[in-house]
Amino acid sequence: MIAETERPSVVDADAATLDFVLPPELEAHEPPEARGLARDEVRLLVSYRGNDRVVHSTFLDLPWFLDAGDLLIVNDSATLPAALSATLEDGREVALHLSTQRGPHTWIVEPRHASLAAGAMLRLQDGGVARLIRPHRGSGRLWVAELTLPSPPHAYLRRWGRPIAYSYVGSTWPISAYQTVYSSRPGSAEMPSAGRPFSGRVLDALAERGVAVEPVSLHTGVASLEADEPPYEEWFEVPRRTARAIRAARARGARVVAVGTTVVRALESSLDASGEVRATSGWTDLVITPERGIRSVDALLTGFHEPRASHLQMLAAIAGPSHLSVAYAQALDRGYLWHEFGDMHLIL
Repeated sequence: MIAETERPSVVDADAATLDFVLPPELEAHEPPEARGLARDEVRLLVSYRGNDRVVHSTFLDLPWFLDAGDLLIVNDSATLPAALSATLEDGREVALHLSTQRGPHTWIVEPRHASLAAGAMLRLQDGGVARLIRPHRGSGRLWVAELTLPSPPHAYLRRWGRPIAYSYVGSTWPISAYQTVYSSRPGSAEMPSAGRPFSGRVLDALAERGVAVEPVSLHTGVASLEADEPPYEEWFEVPRRTARAIRAARARGARVVAVGTTVVRALESSLDASGEVRATSGWTDLVITPERGIRSVDALLTGFHEPRASHLQMLAAIAGPSHLSVAYAQALDRGYLWHEFGDMHLIL
């Protein structure tokens, strides 16, 4: 059943992010399938920027909030099992998260909960070695590292890696739990999670309603930026067909709906001087803020982001901080779930 409400904001907003308290009980600790739901049965909060109207629904109803001719853009990047067990030279064991591959043997990595120096050697399983070269662009947690592995990186990760998971996820889940149904290009350290609730029946319903779906690729690195951390680069590609579909949708007055902040980042990185999306591939370290604004999309489907997370700047750029405050107040009040296995937010 769809419920509609208009309640005042209870979350303070500023020009960049939201600052609020996220109760532990609103953290999704496991996939919805472990809670007795199909992946497409998570909740969906739909918020309308024009009048701050908020509608409470389920993800299965997504097609009914879109119009014939609208265009959904998804990220087809597949998630790698990018967490490895490593042993330091003093015998301590740490987790090593691989973030971004920058060359045949060069990766951006994150040694978890370990204070290390350049030159440190981390021994990996099956004879693999990671050598820390230098901090990555002034980061306090990310390193440029040289990896020496006994097999090609993706094959090695399939054999020895596991999905990156944080403390709010209490159990180990297989890599399939971290994939979208349309993922096809392995490369993301963490799941482009806005697409996780999609299923075959939702995609079929979108097609029946006349909503087209086209892909871009952006291989996500580890987590969002921490306070005062410089942005790091991620590889992306906007195919020619997708760029043409976006321009055609704009020409006929239809909406372009991004599925996830990664899609927005890829599309904004592909704009030409006139503000049109063009077929592009390469590296982007673009940070989107309300001051910069967004020109490539009209709406966004996303999850719920942690207090003061950098991704909230992008949401504020689309929705405006005041509307975002109203929507998040509703999500907190109604008990929506946060993180990659949580509920969804459609900003129209």
